[in-house]
Amino acid sequence: MDLRSFGTHDGTFHADEVTACALLVLYDLIDQDKVVRSRDLKQLSMCEFVCDVGGEYTPPSKRFDHHQLSYQGDLSSAGMVWLYLKELGRVDEKTYLFLRHGLIQGVDAHDNGKSHFEPGVCTFSHIISNFVPIHYEALEEEQYEAFQQAVTFVVGHIKRSLERFSYIQACTEKVKAAMDCQKPFLYFDEAMPWIDSFFDLNGESHPALFVVMPSGGHWKVRAIPPTGEDRMKMRKPLPAKWAGLLEKQLQQVSGIEGAVFCHKGLFISVWETKEAALCALEEALKGVLS
Repeated sequence: MDLRSFGTHDGTFHADEVTACALLVLYDLIDQDKVVRSRDLKQLSMCEFVCDVGGEYTPPSKRFDHHQLSYQGDLSSAGMVWLYLKELGRVDEKTYLFLRHGLIQGVDAHDNGKSHFEPGVCTFSHIISNFVPIHYEALEEEQYEAFQQAVTFVVGHIKRSLERFSYIQACTEKVKAAMDCQKPFLYFDEAMPWIDSFFDLNGESHPALFVVMPSGGHWKVRAIPPTGEDRMKMRKPLPAKWAGLLEKQLQQVSGIEGAVFCHKGLFISVWETKEAALCALEEALKGVLS
């Protein structure tokens, strides 16, 4: 057996085996230059990992196919490998669920024909399919190179996603401290991700209506959505008269110096200083604090 090798089928590739390969590369279980693309079972038997081909799902043997009748689950090779990494102890439960819900579940559904086409919506699986050579009769050398390019892309995407998730988790205690004040707003003296941690910490029942924090050299006042799923909605909008105004116009209407802009959707406003942002917050909260 060729250790640290990865076998999959040749011909047109899909997001599930590309993602499976990328996960194994990312967690340093295979070498990307040891990818074998073939349907020759003898050749595949020499690979340490085999995904999306071979008719076998036996994680202890590092075989991850989902096409055989004996497998009736909802996973594709991507979901199988991600579950394997969790059971191997390489990822914890929180990380597993984050990537499962944020990426892998969609890849599995697409490959198993359970996702629905929506005009104007480009999924991760659609993006990966765009790496496939355009011409149907592309030579295997071209397919192999395209597969490698897709794997490199997915490795980078997942790596950044997991790093972002780790950063969100590292900020959780700061979000909790702001929530513990039980005020009708959250205040942070540094820019940070807050919304995922807020709702993970039972934010739906928290009284906060707005968030105040630094943003790109300025300060922002942002309306909090009612739930983690309804992120385009607001518990309370910013004052209606601010909608779509910029700088001097916003300053004149709000009476607050240091105005930068207010989105016409009334979910966010930006101010030059912390003091200006706190004045804006006070205006937005009128009728709530009394």
